[in-house]
Amino acid sequence: MPSLASYGIILAVAAIVTLVATPVVQYFAERWGHVAEPDERMAHATPTALLGGAAMVAGLLVSVGVASLMGDFELVFASGTEMLGVTFAAVWIFGVGVLDDVRDISAPAKVAGMVVAASILSLAGVSLLFFRVPFFDLVTLSADWSALLTVLWVIGMANAINLIDGLDGLAAGIVAIASGTFFLYSLRLGDADVILPGNPGALIAIITVGIVIGFLPHNVYPAKIFMGDGGALLLGLLMAASTMSVGGRTSVQFSGQSFFFFAPIFIPLVILAVPIVDTLFAIIRRAVNGQGLATADLGHLHHRLLRLGHGHRRSVGIMWLWTALLSGFVLYPTYTGEGDAIVPVGIAALGLLLFTVFHPSGRTRKAVQRDVEASVSNHPTSNGA
Repeated sequence: MPSLASYGIILAVAAIVTLVATPVVQYFAERWGHVAEPDERMAHATPTALLGGAAMVAGLLVSVGVASLMGDFELVFASGTEMLGVTFAAVWIFGVGVLDDVRDISAPAKVAGMVVAASILSLAGVSLLFFRVPFFDLVTLSADWSALLTVLWVIGMANAINLIDGLDGLAAGIVAIASGTFFLYSLRLGDADVILPGNPGALIAIITVGIVIGFLPHNVYPAKIFMGDGGALLLGLLMAASTMSVGGRTSVQFSGQSFFFFAPIFIPLVILAVPIVDTLFAIIRRAVNGQGLATADLGHLHHRLLRLGHGHRRSVGIMWLWTALLSGFVLYPTYTGEGDAIVPVGIAALGLLLFTVFHPSGRTRKAVQRDVEASVSNHPTSNGA
């Protein structure tokens, strides 16, 4: 397995390149008019640049190139197709998102673009090969089922990240925590010989951590630039690629000590519970209200937090804490071999819930409503933030 130092170098490269590239992207986005303008629906005070995902793509391309030149990652690049496929798929889905950012394409066209990106991954060998169903047996997927579930997994992940991108820094922070956790999980499975040394999952995860860390200083409240659909779909695809590489390509049962270890493929569901639950609620809410899935509203989890009286920064911090809590819930038994993390995590979850619901804010109703309305503007072209 590659050393931690090598992974650290890749993390630093991805973060630094993205950090430096973001102001450049911001400059050209503003110069070319790709900005979110304030209006009666979008309450931010000044025009804010879009297309922040372009800086993430730069961080991805440079870090993949550096990794390919390092001897520690020789086995990861030995197949010649997996990392190449991830790179091409990432650039493609970013392009789909950018097109939606600047031209507002239809939902079917957008989904079709995601299908193409997922198909690139599948053809490159980054796909689901095994699927475990809780309380049942391991399912070895045929080629047709593997391709279908790979496409569905990419679409699900991409839309989960896209829908959670509703407050400055929210999606980027959640992805950083989730990818960092999955990186540690991948290392643990590699040390236990559950996955092969050439598995690309850990490398993809650490690159994802790097690019969002580099982007966050420019995206936290008040954001200087938005990642847009291009960035959100890119992050979703990278998360899908890393989780499929680790969870969907081993038939070995690693741990059965807690209910969340029924299947490695369900680990990302726990780690990414915040955006996935938000996605499900958004779909149900819009179906009940007779709205299309692309209809924007103020019913997301982050909007509810704002209505409870939490400011922008505190709402984002609460969502980050929930993601970190769920991630720790997964990692603790993985590294200790004990399943008793339920008690401390349960206590911490209860404390966070009490803080979320009952913490006095002293903020005026007008200020709360202003934050709720402003939050919609932080994802102005995502068709449903």
